[in-house]
Amino acid sequence: MADSTSNGTNKSKSEAKRATTEAKKSAAKTAKATKKAATKTAVAEKNQAQTILETAVDFPVGVVLSVSDSLGDIVEPWTSRTKAEKELKSYRSQIEKAAKRTEKRGTSARKRATTEARKTRKRVEREARKRQQAVTSTATSTFKSSRTEVERRVKQVSEQLTALR
Repeated sequence: MADSTSNGTNKSKSEAKRATTEAKKSAAKTAKATKKAATKTAVAEKNQAQTILETAVDFPVGVVLSVSDSLGDIVEPWTSRTKAEKELKSYRSQIEKAAKRTEKRGTSARKRATTEARKTRKRVEREARKRQQAVTSTATSTFKSSRTEVERRVKQVSEQLTALR
């Protein structure tokens, strides 16, 4: 009997060891997966932060370079009086052309809007007149038919009264 108990105990111990080993392996796998996910998240956040920082640096640098180029283009024609006068004359003619173009567009838009408004007004007035004529016609015919009916009944009642006398 002693042998069977010790053998049964040995089975329980080996099952317990096996279960413990499986639990450790499972925990290790879970920990490894969690670590891998955390690493991926950290890398993604790092890349996003890096992109934002690069943009934050690149934008002002680009602005400075653009302004620098523009200043060079602006200052270059103003180095002598004749060049400056020529440049001013060019600017004046460009502004005058732009003003005329803008005025022409405004005039066209105003005329188009006025024409459209006039067409709409005439269409609405025409529809209103048609409706008014339809209502008047209906009212007149209803009035006439009602009047005829009333006259017929008055005549009928008069005849009945005459017959009663």
